[in-house]
Amino acid sequence: MAPGTPKGKDGQKAESKTGEVGDLETRRKALDMALSARNDAEGRGTTDRRTSGGAGFASALKLSSEFIGGILVGAGIGYLIDRLAGTSPWGMIVFLLLGFVAGILNVLRSAGVVADPEKRTRSGDKPGG
Repeated sequence: MAPGTPKGKDGQKAESKTGEVGDLETRRKALDMALSARNDAEGRGTTDRRTSGGAGFASALKLSSEFIGGILVGAGIGYLIDRLAGTSPWGMIVFLLLGFVAGILNVLRSAGVVADPEKRTRSGDKPGG
């Protein structure tokens, strides 16, 4: 038996479902080579700007300010509605929750998880036109 040939529990050669001996081992080696080639191609002098040093801190500050801004605007609108309409505390509660939701949506948009509404197209529109 060749060294490196996979063995089953009973010491016999392990065979894959296709019947080829060592098929999984050759596929694993091919995957390792493809991954290392891809990592080498991506790693040539390029770094992710969003996570390196001060840029990562700036991104975190931007995302947190988006979230806190949404909450503060919602609370402010709720306070004004309560003062003008005399509905205390219901305006503050409702608009604080709406501000919280808006803050989360702003963070998701800034992080690129959710598309901006301006960038989405209607089903009948052609992109870019």
